[in-house]
Amino acid sequence: MNRRVIMTEENYNFRTSQTLLRNQFPGPGKLQIPVIPKFQEQPGDFDDLLLIGFDKTHLEDQNHLDRMVHFFLYDYRFERVWKHPDNDIEKLSRYRAVLSPDFSMYLEMAPVMQLYNVFRNRWCGAYWASKGIRVIPSVNWGDESTFDFCFEGIEKGSIVAVSTYMASAHDHRQDQKEWFMAGYNEMLRRIEPEKIICYNTPFPEMQGNIIPVDYERSSWKYMSYDRNLSTDKLDAFKMGGAPHRECDIIDPYLIGKGGGSAYGGEWRPPKPEDERLLGQPGEIKTTYPYGYRIDTKIGPDGRAVAERHYTERPNGKTHSNPHDHRINWNSPRYGCPNFVEPHINYWPADYPGGAPEFKSNRRSIPMNSIDFAERNRFKTISEFKECVIRGGEPVFSWNGAQYGVCFHEDGYCIADIHGDNEKICKSPDEVLEYTIESHRLRDIITQVAVISRNI
Repeated sequence: MNRRVIMTEENYNFRTSQTLLRNQFPGPGKLQIPVIPKFQEQPGDFDDLLLIGFDKTHLEDQNHLDRMVHFFLYDYRFERVWKHPDNDIEKLSRYRAVLSPDFSMYLEMAPVMQLYNVFRNRWCGAYWASKGIRVIPSVNWGDESTFDFCFEGIEKGSIVAVSTYMASAHDHRQDQKEWFMAGYNEMLRRIEPEKIICYNTPFPEMQGNIIPVDYERSSWKYMSYDRNLSTDKLDAFKMGGAPHRECDIIDPYLIGKGGGSAYGGEWRPPKPEDERLLGQPGEIKTTYPYGYRIDTKIGPDGRAVAERHYTERPNGKTHSNPHDHRINWNSPRYGCPNFVEPHINYWPADYPGGAPEFKSNRRSIPMNSIDFAERNRFKTISEFKECVIRGGEPVFSWNGAQYGVCFHEDGYCIADIHGDNEKICKSPDEVLEYTIESHRLRDIITQVAVISRNI
């Protein structure tokens, strides 16, 4: 029996809605990527230019309307402009100009997602321009395979915007200059931009009529109002999808995600004692960074795969002397050294002949016997939490008493150096609630003297 499917008005309106079809601005070529009209420059547009992040804009703002709005942010901070493009028109139209939304083009993304994000960038820019907003296209790219579409929708001779933040060395990561410059030079060839707004410090190799925009002066620190984001709202800045208690909150006003590798550049040692974690394949490096011996075994890729620590720190009840740590570079932080749970003990009852040999080609690395306290001091609570999450096993002292933190089953253990006054915790935040002489650890962690930490 055949049944006729009757299209209701609601179904018809949905199927033909511009929000679904997104076909208002068909560009040239097979992909029909929308074209953002050329920015019509006015006198003073680029004098002492500062930007403001989309997440800091609001209808009540009267102090920063001379800034241009940027989207060099995590995508989830501005997905709304794609899903509900009309909602922010009034707000955005108040500012000097708007950069098109910089949806991510990570190297690891599926190609169709990269193409989709280029389309979204240009569609939003073309739509805002049709509403009378002054728009400058943000340009981003992946590897060379994206060059055939990532510059589409931008007229030759346009004014464009780029950001070097993700390509620059920061957060213990090396730069991604080679990736950035390959795409930048291709952009110059294809678009021949009249001007290039560069958010963050330009690389010396960059050619063209560059308008550098100071990263720090454009940040929230130099804005003359405080939105007073509460702690619960900072969950929105956690990396990934749904927040996890174990995940650290990044700097809540961090800017600049969306290009290069999703994992950032190659890891670089933040402190001299961390240089032991890189070396020649197959060697064992012997160092004494914290007053006791550490043997570090280097794997075939030049990164550490295991360490032997000749100490009972951080907890004499749970750590033999010596004990071993396995090191991986994938989890919980990709591309960084992570000390894997559990460590390997060599208790005398189980190993009456002593610990087995830590085999490989040995090399001793002399280190000056100096006070590492200031260098290893936790500058922020976030730094302490990151150390704990990655198996750093910090040992610290407060008023002469020593304490240590280590993995324990699915959580963490904090106790004094002898294993007494122990507390088992589910997360680094719970560790920070540990009480020492009536002080919460959270309140004193940036003041304690750090004796040792694996990372």
